[in-house]
Amino acid sequence: NYAFSEYGAIRPANLSTAWQKFTFDFTISDQETVIRAPVHLSRSTSANSIFYLDNFSVVDVALEAASRFPIIIEADSGALGNDFAIMEDGGTRFIAIQSDGADFNPPVWDYPGFTARIASYQVSFPMGAVYNLFARVRVGPATFDDDSFFYAADFGMPDSADAAAWVNANQLAAAGFTNVDDVVLEPGAAGEGVWKWINLSRNAYQDSAVAFAVGDDSLTRTFRIGGRETGLEIDRLAFGRADLYFTVGNLDNGEPGSEDPPGGGTEQDPLATGHSKWLGCAYSAAQAPQFENYWNQVTPENAGKWGSVEPSRDAMNWGGMDQAYNFAKNNGFPIRYHVLIWGNQQPSWIENLSETEQLAEIEEFFQAVANRYPDIDYLEVVNEPLHDPPDGRGNGNYINALGGYNNLYGTGHDWIIRAFELARQYFPDSTKLMINDYSIINDNNATTQYLNIINSLVSRDLIDGIGVQGHAFSTRGSVNTMVSNLTRLGNTGLPIQICEMDIDGQTDAVQLADYQRLIPPIWEHPAVEGITLWGWRPGLWRNDQRAFLIDENGDERPALVWLREYLRSTVGIGDPLPAAPAQFRLHQNFPNPFNPETRITYDIAHPARVTLIVYDILGRQVATLVDRHQGAGRYTVPFRAGHLASGIYFYRLHTGSFSDTQKMMLVR
Repeated sequence: NYAFSEYGAIRPANLSTAWQKFTFDFTISDQETVIRAPVHLSRSTSANSIFYLDNFSVVDVALEAASRFPIIIEADSGALGNDFAIMEDGGTRFIAIQSDGADFNPPVWDYPGFTARIASYQVSFPMGAVYNLFARVRVGPATFDDDSFFYAADFGMPDSADAAAWVNANQLAAAGFTNVDDVVLEPGAAGEGVWKWINLSRNAYQDSAVAFAVGDDSLTRTFRIGGRETGLEIDRLAFGRADLYFTVGNLDNGEPGSEDPPGGGTEQDPLATGHSKWLGCAYSAAQAPQFENYWNQVTPENAGKWGSVEPSRDAMNWGGMDQAYNFAKNNGFPIRYHVLIWGNQQPSWIENLSETEQLAEIEEFFQAVANRYPDIDYLEVVNEPLHDPPDGRGNGNYINALGGYNNLYGTGHDWIIRAFELARQYFPDSTKLMINDYSIINDNNATTQYLNIINSLVSRDLIDGIGVQGHAFSTRGSVNTMVSNLTRLGNTGLPIQICEMDIDGQTDAVQLADYQRLIPPIWEHPAVEGITLWGWRPGLWRNDQRAFLIDENGDERPALVWLREYLRSTVGIGDPLPAAPAQFRLHQNFPNPFNPETRITYDIAHPARVTLIVYDILGRQVATLVDRHQGAGRYTVPFRAGHLASGIYFYRLHTGSFSDTQKMMLVR
């Protein structure tokens, strides 16, 4: 049942050594699967240089083919601890833990705790490879109180009370896929009460999520899971090769995965390549796939926050932050550390220390970050000073350790000044110190308060940049107000970064319209040096609002397509000038049809007097967009048609030696 599907002829001149390896296609006829396998060829000593196959076994081909199939494990088939129950609903048999972590004293939240809460499985792999772990689960009605369990971080028999040996698979109420054609790659967004597949190795909410390496020397392994919260029902587990893509249908039916990534997945340069500004994104396990093909600046989403790094005193967890930092440096992308001082996601243990001890711990944290990451480009020293200071229980409760509001300098924000003084002390001059807050540029009063703090820092030479968040709830107002407040902030002489931008998209049309409304005025503002989206794939912070730009099937949404074309056609202040075009050319406007704004691009081959005029369908002139002398280059101009009726319009470029006309459509 094995046969060549293609043959290759290799000339002796192609071989520079006695042995070479070539790849042929083979067909396994009974599975209708084409696979690629290496074949070693040897050159004979005869004058005719005849070649023959050497060291080739069809078994290798069969094993490679078999490894494309997911290894499905029925959850009720293992050696189950006494605290697991086997249940059935609608023909589906599943297991569920009967005790909750809160049922024990002390509570058991970091590991299973007892062998009765562990299930063990023997798993046989067809060949050595790296495998992702999947699970088919159903989350109970208590949603986020019914949605977690443990799985072992490696094969074997981990201790039930060793936290480092277990991964807490949590927040599953907001993850997973149900549609048969959904690719189970990203976190997904299925809710409770439905059977869904989750890629646990790519779970958005665990920086400790792992894939599993299997060696050829040991293909049968013991794998364990553990109970955490009642209400989570587990039907199946599955291991699938990490270099393949599996749909819900593949996992349901035990079908082979595909080598082709969803949505094409072709390599490309980041969208902002060639611009003087960068366009970045939050970085996490959920947002990492193909990151370098779209974004060229990195901000760790949660991994750098103090509560993530040091949840237990003097026990630092740098895993997720290391990944983000190393990824940025390996790709030559600037990285912004998020965040040192904040009133949220801070370690709870610091709240009960004395002020002296708190200050010592703050300095220890600053020093640890500076030592581990010596080349941080931008550092958010204080986050959300107006909206979430560390001033009470549940908020860090250490504001007085930094000087309180008026205990040092009488400014009303002494604690902020002290935090920046410490940052200047511990971090090198090459690290730019920043402040960050939300709902600033949409609110004139908030901008005034923010400027009061910033000017205090400027006068002390403690700040290098201003961060303003761009979450969807703060960008629904007037664009003119936002631009005006960006200018007010820019008048300090400091560069501005839009630090956490997301634009909701319950429908493609709504998201596209908001991208077209918001991105050009913000991107083109001379004080803005970059924009960081707060996620772009499912599993981001505003997942329920569908703020992602890649949909659940891995396809680019229209807003992302538009964003790429906008950046390709826009030359901003400080951008390198393009080479002189070879000829004059008038391009089709984009988008087209449009409402109410579009952009028109044209090429000027040599200096000339240029006019660009818009006419209606009756030939009446409705707008003059350009009427001046221009040098050689590519130009893009906006056409805003908010005052015009729907219909067909024409735009004409004339240079004296060249003229051309294109058609566009306004749809209200």
